[in-house]
Amino acid sequence: MKNNNSPVRIRFAPSPTGFLHIGNFRVALFDYLLAKNLGGNFILRIEDTDQKREVPGATEKLIKVLKSFSLDFDEGPHLGGDFGPYIQSQRVNIYQQEVEKLLASGKAYRCFCSEERLASRRAEQEANKEAPRYDRHCRNLSAEESKARAEAGEAFVIRQKMPEEGSITVFDELRGEITFKCADLDDQVLIKSNGVPTYQFANVVDDHLMKITHVTRGDEWLSSFPKNILLYQDFGWTPPRFIHFPLILNKEGGGKLSKRKGDVFVEDYLAKGYLPEALVNFCALLGWHPADDQEILNLTELIERFDYRDIGVSPAVFDLEKLNYYNGYYIRQHDLDSLVELCSPYLKEAGYDLKEANLKAIIALSRDRLKVLSEVALLTHYFFKEPEYDISLLIWKNLSSNQVRENLKELSTVLEEILEVDWTKENLEEIILPYLKEKNHKNGDFLWPWRVALTGEKASPSPFEVASVLGKDKSIARVEVAIFRLDQKSLQ
Repeated sequence: MKNNNSPVRIRFAPSPTGFLHIGNFRVALFDYLLAKNLGGNFILRIEDTDQKREVPGATEKLIKVLKSFSLDFDEGPHLGGDFGPYIQSQRVNIYQQEVEKLLASGKAYRCFCSEERLASRRAEQEANKEAPRYDRHCRNLSAEESKARAEAGEAFVIRQKMPEEGSITVFDELRGEITFKCADLDDQVLIKSNGVPTYQFANVVDDHLMKITHVTRGDEWLSSFPKNILLYQDFGWTPPRFIHFPLILNKEGGGKLSKRKGDVFVEDYLAKGYLPEALVNFCALLGWHPADDQEILNLTELIERFDYRDIGVSPAVFDLEKLNYYNGYYIRQHDLDSLVELCSPYLKEAGYDLKEANLKAIIALSRDRLKVLSEVALLTHYFFKEPEYDISLLIWKNLSSNQVRENLKELSTVLEEILEVDWTKENLEEIILPYLKEKNHKNGDFLWPWRVALTGEKASPSPFEVASVLGKDKSIARVEVAIFRLDQKSLQ
């Protein structure tokens, strides 16, 4: 899908700080869908100017994770391209050259204020219930004094010189025009005292030089939007289109997604057994909906339908139940061989011996109940080990334990007479259900304790299905164990 002749260029620009947050994954997904829908290029740029937060190997891990979702880049640090380097720490000389242009034009200035002075001013402003901001103490230093102090080795940052009056109107593709008062804008730092650019400065420079056509980010960045546009104007550059995505909120409590309230990292969901195609489908609908409201969409269909104008501005809600629905749907789309392969690691992790097990039959029986692959061990435990249960679970409704015991004995006699070659779900049903009807027995009086004896669970597939997979010997042996336990209870 690469299109080198397309003017559309959209970048995903994460920091290499570890795991991929669900919110950042949605940004990457929307960026990819937008780029491919418009026939453009999807670019990876690593924003590693905050060296303290960088995690070794994070970039390689990020690329691997996104590749598992088939979100492939056209350019990036691992691919190269015509607009490199694609790692910000390798572009420091570029930022220095660009900020010198702003200093020369008077659009930026050196600030020599110490951390102590800045902290003192902030404390005064807070005490006076004023918004904390830089008081522009160094804004009007002469060019000669500023240069002399810098050459003398005095530490400084470089700040953007904001207009002190008037207003600035910006345009977001989803919200339209937004107007900000210039008097409310702080003279933001562009270059820190160690020569490293701030996030805001490096982004504007890189987006321009890399010919990025659409800048996408969360709407928490709307407050910095006017500063970005003013920076473009100070350079004399035409800004790209800006699209600010809505926040993602927890369903419980309505706050932003956070580690304290549950998993927020894509890797956590993959490890639990959420399928990439389910996460793609689910996350694509966090804030965006196709015009026809179809909700089951694979990646190809998403590319064809994605239109950023269908993104809402209200916060999206992360609904785990809905994600489970999607995951269950995509689990059921896999054939049995594929599903056995997907489930086997979770069964092995649970310590189950898979050598003698009829995995296809076991997984087939559990497929419709699976919402997450990691649930497979819990849903199928009784196929790999003897069930453990409280004996009271065998009791159906108002039956006595003695009656349940007699019912199981009667059932065991019937089961013994069924030949091994006839031990299938269909034959078991065709033999046992008519027998119960002929004897005027209630199905529940026999089938409930039989199912509990086989599985030890309140809820499971039918005893006919479970018994057919367990086989005759194991099935009857478990009924005998239940009878024995009821015998023991009667002696107490």
